[in-house]
Amino acid sequence: MREPTFLILTSLAGAPRHGYGIVQEVTALSEGRVSLLTGTLYTALDRLTAEGLVERDRDEEVDGRVRRYYRLTEHGLAALTVETARLRQLTAAAEARLRALRPGLV
Repeated sequence: MREPTFLILTSLAGAPRHGYGIVQEVTALSEGRVSLLTGTLYTALDRLTAEGLVERDRDEEVDGRVRRYYRLTEHGLAALTVETARLRQLTAAAEARLRALRPGLV
């Protein structure tokens, strides 16, 4: 799973969000390292919807514009859980190697 996908799914794990809310949450989660462009986000959301990982939650009109909210599906939650475990295992392996090279560093 690519990092932007992981961050989008993570942003939706807390609550349904609209596009701009997802962009803001991804930026916050990545501490500013990842900044999604609108086109990139909606292309990803279309793909994630087609894969059954996210779904439309609701539409809301604000100042004459429609905000579409998305939420994580059960399948999306399962995929995020598996990916989180995979990343945790990789991190543990890397930390073990770093400790062996430089005890006390990690």
